[in-house]
Amino acid sequence: MFNNLFLAGASEQLALGNMLFLLVAMVVLLLLLKHYAWKPVSKMMQDRADKIAHDLDSAEDARQKAQDLASQRQEQLQAARSDANGIIADAKTAAGLQRDQIVSDANTSAKAIKATATAQIEQERVEAMSSVKNEVAELSVTIAQKIIQKELKLEDQKALIDAYVEGLGDK
Repeated sequence: MFNNLFLAGASEQLALGNMLFLLVAMVVLLLLLKHYAWKPVSKMMQDRADKIAHDLDSAEDARQKAQDLASQRQEQLQAARSDANGIIADAKTAAGLQRDQIVSDANTSAKAIKATATAQIEQERVEAMSSVKNEVAELSVTIAQKIIQKELKLEDQKALIDAYVEGLGDK
């Protein structure tokens, strides 16, 4: 009955044969399509999915490596800053010690120069006083000889002159 409606006056065998032929052609076409089109398209899609997954993994690895390198660089930079600060502190300490040593040496040298100068001044003063005593003694003797016209003993003259010079030194 279903056949009668579709075929409406055609022979049943021809319609059934055509249907079978179309069904077989369709199955063959689907098999050919599956073998030649679906498998390569499916393989291409799987390869693309694998490549994308690999690229994502590679990108994650590269990102992790970059992050590790950045943290290493940060640590190295921090260590370099710490070393530089240590070197600067050591240099300041060494400079301070050297400054103190130079000042100490300069003070010692100045004290030694002052002591030498003081000793030299004292020596020159003593020599000047001795020279003045001798000159005063000679001058006194000469004056006294001329005034008195007689000669005094040398020891008496020296005692007289020493007393006179001490009297000058007290003034």
